[in-house]
This record gives sequence, structure tokens and C-alpha cells, in this order.
Amino acid sequence: MNVVKTVKFWITNARYHALVQSLWPGLLAICLAAREDGFSPALALLALLGVELGHLGLNLFDDYFDFRHQNSGYREAMARAGMRARIAKCPYLTSGAATVNQLLLACLAFCGLALAAGFVIFLKRGEAIAWLAVIMAVLGLAYSGWPLRLSYRGLGEIEIGVIFGPLLMSGVYYSACGRFDPALFLISIPVGLLVMNIVYVHAIMDLEPDKKVGKNTLAVLLGSLPARLLVLALALGLPYVMVAAGVFGGRLPLANLLVLATLPLALALFQLMLRYVRDPALPVARRFWMGPMSRWEMAKANGIEWFMVRWYLARNLLWFFCLSVMTASLAG
Repeated sequence: MNVVKTVKFWITNARYHALVQSLWPGLLAICLAAREDGFSPALALLALLGVELGHLGLNLFDDYFDFRHQNSGYREAMARAGMRARIAKCPYLTSGAATVNQLLLACLAFCGLALAAGFVIFLKRGEAIAWLAVIMAVLGLAYSGWPLRLSYRGLGEIEIGVIFGPLLMSGVYYSACGRFDPALFLISIPVGLLVMNIVYVHAIMDLEPDKKVGKNTLAVLLGSLPARLLVLALALGLPYVMVAAGVFGGRLPLANLLVLATLPLALALFQLMLRYVRDPALPVARRFWMGPMSRWEMAKANGIEWFMVRWYLARNLLWFFCLSVMTASLAG
């Protein structure tokens, strides 16, 4: 493969479609930082680029650690057994299109470029950026890497919420303007909860496959259906409570109540998840107000529309929530 094809190959296999989980929080942090003195568009964009490169690298590291641990054939086996497992993981490895060593090199390349971007920002903004980068890197590798393997201990979803919410947004914000704002946590924690929710919704739908392979996601660890639904309700409801509390407490501008316009999406997702846990076989209709859902016909043809409509809705909720806060910031 030539260089362009190689880069495209690894970006595709790094699940670039999941970059929305880091892209929108990063863009939101830049939008909020743009109001501050000392704002640097160049450093803001460099920080965002570093975040996206790091996200791709950590996605590939997740594949690397999982493949080394499980050989990643378990989902194909479960699908053949009739379980409602999601599409296979690491097909580029199981098909022989790439080797494990090549995967490791791709992981190091993406993460190395992310560190290079972070080093430039460190030279301009100081050691706070270095500490944030180290914390995010350690947590990111610990998601499925030895010895912690947090995603196998019921902590992976919470970890993702912390990384893509408070840590990511604080890092991009500081890179962009050179300061921290305590009020940012009233936005970044809700954003982190909505990012966590994307992975948590996935975990609920993959509950049986994950239990079969001994992967203790948060959904598995909670044990009971009421507990799972309570955590889902908190992940979907607390973001609105926190923003409203910030507004009425005088810490956030009134325009931030615009996020309430996205509440119907959160309620719709909760209802769809209720339907799933009651009867997974019930057909699900896609509605225009749920937002964009690319390659929908392909999802239907592959028989995974039941999964994708919920995953897309969780993703779009994050997107519209961030967009609402960005709009409020521009209006203010």
C-alpha cells in the first residue's frame, strides 16, 4: 500500500466515525475559550488536532489490547450462534489485511503525532498541558490495556466520560486561552456524561455478549435492570440539571438554557432503551428529528438497525447538546 492508502486504511480501522465523541467537546471548548483574552486560534486548532490524533491512536490501542487478550473471534462466534451481537471487531486483523505488529506501529504513529502537537502547546502554555496530557494518556491506555483494563472492570464508561468531558475540554480550553475557568466544569461534566452515555447504551445492548466473554462493563457490573436504567436516567438527566443549576446560580449565562431544546432527544433515547430491554426484537423506526444517520440502508441490510438507531441517537444527542451551548456562547 502507498502512503495515502495506508493512512486511509488505518484511519478507517481506527473507527473515525467515533471521533464525534472528542470532536464536539473540543470544538465546544474552543468556542467557549474564544471569549477570553489571550485566545490563540492556532493553538486551539493544534490542540483539537492532537486530541483527534490521540483518539484514533487510543482506538487502535483498544483493538490491540483486546485482540491480544481475546483474539477477537468471539463476536463472530456469537453472531453465528444467533446472539444479537454487534458487528465483528478488528476485521482487518482477523482477515489478515494487517498484522498485530503493524497495528502496534499505527498506534504509536497516531499517538506520537498527538504528543508532538502537545509538545508544541507545552512550549507555549507551560507544564499544565503536560500534566493533562499524561493523565489522559495513562487513562486512555488503561481502558483496555494491562494491568488495569478498566473496561473489563466496569469502569470503562466512567473513564471515558472523565476523559472526553472535563479532561479534554479543560485541556483544549487551556491550550486555546492559557487559563482555566471553574465554570467550565458546569458544561464539561454534562458533556462527559453524554459521551459516557454513548458507550453505556452500547454496553446495555451488548450485555449478553460481554458477559459471555467475561467483559465486566458498567452494565454488567450493575447486575440488575433497575440499576442499569437508573444509571441511564442519571446520564441523560443530570446534564440538564447541572446546566440549569449553573444558570440559576449565576455561573452560566441565561442563554445556556437553550440546551433544553435537546431534552426530547434524551427522552426518546430513554424510551427506546426501555423498549429494547423489554423486547429486543421489537422493530424500531427511524425519525427525521433524531438527526443524521449515515448509511442507514446498509445498517438495515446487515440487520443491525436495532443497534444503530440507538447508537446514532446517543451520538446526535451529544452533538446537538454541544451545538446548543456553542450557539448560546455566540449569542452571549
